Amino acid sequence: MSDTFPAPTRRRARVRAPELTGKGGWLNTGGKQYTLADLRGRIVVVDFWTFCCINCLHVLDELRELEEKHRDTVVIVGVHSPKFVHEAEHGAVVDAVERYGVEHPVLDDPELATWKQYAVRAWPTLVVIDPEGYVVAQHAGEGHAHAIERLVEELEAEHAAKGTLRRGDGPYVAPEPEPTVLRFPGKALLLPGGNFLVSDTTRHQLVELAEDGESVVRRIGSGARAFVDGAADAASFSEPQGLALLDESSVVVADTVNHALRRVDLVTGEASTLAGTGKQWWQGSATAGPAREVDLSSPWDVALFGGKVWIAMAGVHQLWAYDPAEGTVGVAAGTTNEGLVDGPADQAWFAQPSGLAATADRLWLADSETSALRWVDLDGTVHTAAGTGLFDFGHRDGAAEQALFQHPLGVTALPDGSVAVSDTYNHALRRYDPATGEVTTLATDLREPSDAVLVGDDIVVVESARHRLTRLRLPEEAVRVAAVAHRTQRAATEVAPGTLQLDVVFQAPAGQKLDTRYGPSTRLLVSSTPPELLLAGEGADTDLSRTLELNPAVEEGVLHVSAMAASCDDDPDNEYPACHVHQQDWGVPVRVAEGGTTRLPLVLAGRDDDTRVP
Repeated sequence: MSDTFPAPTRRRARVRAPELTGKGGWLNTGGKQYTLADLRGRIVVVDFWTFCCINCLHVLDELRELEEKHRDTVVIVGVHSPKFVHEAEHGAVVDAVERYGVEHPVLDDPELATWKQYAVRAWPTLVVIDPEGYVVAQHAGEGHAHAIERLVEELEAEHAAKGTLRRGDGPYVAPEPEPTVLRFPGKALLLPGGNFLVSDTTRHQLVELAEDGESVVRRIGSGARAFVDGAADAASFSEPQGLALLDESSVVVADTVNHALRRVDLVTGEASTLAGTGKQWWQGSATAGPAREVDLSSPWDVALFGGKVWIAMAGVHQLWAYDPAEGTVGVAAGTTNEGLVDGPADQAWFAQPSGLAATADRLWLADSETSALRWVDLDGTVHTAAGTGLFDFGHRDGAAEQALFQHPLGVTALPDGSVAVSDTYNHALRRYDPATGEVTTLATDLREPSDAVLVGDDIVVVESARHRLTRLRLPEEAVRVAAVAHRTQRAATEVAPGTLQLDVVFQAPAGQKLDTRYGPSTRLLVSSTPPELLLAGEGADTDLSRTLELNPAVEEGVLHVSAMAASCDDDPDNEYPACHVHQQDWGVPVRVAEGGTTRLPLVLAGRDDDTRVP
C-alpha cells in the first residue's frame, strides 16, 4: 500500500453571496423591501453603479437586451454606490433611476455597505449569483454583456435540470410617470429667432420653447428610444444632450446613447445623421475617418470652435472634432486615460468631459469627474483653471488654485470674458474670471443645473432635476457661501511599504480565448497620485501582473490602474470569430502601513480564487 497521495487539484470554492443591504432602501419595487432569500431560484446580476459614471451608464444600456430576453429567469439588481456627496442623497438616486430609464430594482446604498461586503473596487462592477445564492462570476468595467449572457444560458440549463430554477415575473414595479413639460432636460440653445431648443433627455426628444422658456412650440422626435432619421414626428433619439448651431438653419445634436451626432433642420424638424454608426467606440476602433463610418462613445456636448464642431466625448475621456466641410471626424485631444493631465492635446488626460463653450481664442470645458474647469487654446494645448483630480471636490470659492467644484456638467461664456459653470452636484451657478483668477458663486438653490444660456442681461439655467428652465438676472456681486471640501469616501487599502504585487485577474469567458492574432491581447497602464508614491512599476506594458515598489516616505495616495484584454470565440472552424474588448480603469486609494497587504488583486473578469482542496 502506497503512502503517496494524488497531487491537489484546483477547484473553485463555492462562495455564498453576502446579503444586499443599503440604508436608502429599495427603488422600483412598489415599496417592497427585498433580501437575497426572496430572489432564490432566480439568476441575480448585481450591478454596482453610481450615476455620475459614464461607464456605469454604458453598462445600463448593455444590460437592457439581457434584461428583456431573460426577464423570467434573471433579476438585475442595481446597487447604487456613491462617489460624490450629492450621490448619497436619496432623492438624487430616485431622480437618476428615472433619468436613465432603469427598469430593474435598485438598492440605495449611501454608506457603501454592500460595496464593502462584496469587496468591490471599481464602478461599474457586475456580480452574478446563481439560483442557489452563490457567487459564480465577477466583472469590472464595460463590455461583459456577451459573457454574462452565455453564463446565464448555462445557469438556466444547469438549474432547470437540478430543479432549482424558478421562472416568473420579477420584482420590478414601474414608477408612475410625471406630467411635466420637460423631463430631466440636459442642454439648451438660444435659437436665432429668440426661442429655446432644449434636449428633453429622458423623453428622447428635442423641445422648442417660446421666449418665455415655458410654452411648447413643437417637439422633435417620436419619443421612442431608437436611432431613426426622418421627419420631425418620425425621427428618434436616445438620451440626447448637447446642442449647437451648425448654421442659421440647422442644429447639431449630441445623441448620447446612440453614440452619434445628428443634424436637425430648424425649418422642417427633419433629423439626419452627421457622424457615428450607432455603435460604441472600443479600443482598436478607428480614431478618424469618414464621419458616418467611425464609431463614437457617448458624445455629451458640442460647440463650434475653429471652424469645426468639437465634441465632449464623455465615454472615452477625450475631445473629438467633426469637420463639416470634409465630412470627417476624429480625436482632437486626450489619450482615453482618465485623469487630469495638462499639456499638448495628444498627451492630455480628461475625465468625462461633459460641457463645452467656445470663445474666439479658447474652448472651455467642464471636466465632470475631476470636478474641473479646463480649456484648450488655439494651438491645442490643454490647461486647467480650477480642479485638482478625480478624488477632490466641494464648494469653495476664492483663488482658482484652491477653489472646488462638484461634478460640473456645463460651461457658458459670458460677455466680459469670464465663464459661468453649471456646478451640477453643488446645485449652483459659479463663475470663473480669467482676469483675476477668482472663482465665485452666482446663484444657489438650483437643482442639478446642467447647462445655461445667455439671453441679454439674463442667464437661463437648465435645472435638470426640477425639469425646467430658470431665468436669473446676472448678479453684479457674488453670493457668499460656506466653503466645504470633500474627498471620495472609499476606504483606503492598507498596503505594506516596499514591494506590492499588482494582479489584474482576467479569465476569458467560456468558449473564448485571448485574441493574439495581431500581437499581445492585454494592456496594463499604472500611475499614481502623487507621482512620488511609486518608485518603480509605473507606465504601460502588456502583462496583467506587475511588481510595484512603493515609496515608504509617502503615507497615502491613489494607484491609477487601466487594464484591457481582448478575447475571441474559440472555434477553429469559424474564419471570422466574434471578438470582444474588456476594459476598466481603477482608482485605488491606498495607505502605506506596516502589516498591510503585499498583493493587490483587481478583477477584470472571473474570480480571484486560489483556494486549493485535495
